[in-house]
Amino acid sequence: MSALDQAVQTQLNNIQKKTGKPLEELAAIAKNSGLTKHGELRDMFKEKFGLGHGDANSLVHAIFASDGTRAAEGKSRDAVLDEIYSGAKAGFRPIHEKLIKEISKFGEFEIVPKKGYVSLRRKKQFVMIGPKTNTRFEVGINAKDFKKNARLLEQPKGSMCSYIVNVTDAKEVDAELVAWIKSAFEGAE
Repeated sequence: MSALDQAVQTQLNNIQKKTGKPLEELAAIAKNSGLTKHGELRDMFKEKFGLGHGDANSLVHAIFASDGTRAAEGKSRDAVLDEIYSGAKAGFRPIHEKLIKEISKFGEFEIVPKKGYVSLRRKKQFVMIGPKTNTRFEVGINAKDFKKNARLLEQPKGSMCSYIVNVTDAKEVDAELVAWIKSAFEGAE
C-alpha cells in the first residue's frame, strides 16, 4: 500500500471513529439521502456529523470513488498536466513549472497529480498547486501559525489547506511564497 493509500485509509478510519459509524453505513446514508452533488453530500456530512471540510470531502470521494487521483489513474504525469493546463488555463503552466523548480531545491517529495491540481507530499501533503478558475491559480499551503499577510488567505479549520495564496504570474513565485512553502515542506516530514 502506498503512503498516499495509507494516509487515506487512516483518514477514513478516523472518520468512522468520529461518527461512530462504519463506512458502509455512511455510504448508505449518502446514497439514501436523495442528494446527488458532491458539495451537497459533503455539506450534509459536515452538518449531520460535525466533520471538517477535508474529512467530509474525502468521505464523499471514498464513497463514490470520485477523487482526483482516480480521475488521473492510468495516465502519465505529463498527460494529466496537459489536461490541467489546457485551453484557458494553459497560461498557468509557467507558474506551475517555476513552483516545481523552486520546491525541488528543498529535497525529496512525491508529486501526485489529481484531476484539476497537483498535490505535493512528503509523509503528508504540504502544498497543492493548480488553476482554481480560468483566471486564478492557487497555491494551497498546509502549515500552522504563519504571521498575518495580505497575500496569505487563512482557510477555515478543516479545509484541505491551512492557507491559500492566489498567483496570477510566475513573477509572483517570489522569496516570500517560496519561504512559506518551504516551512510547510519541513513540517510535513
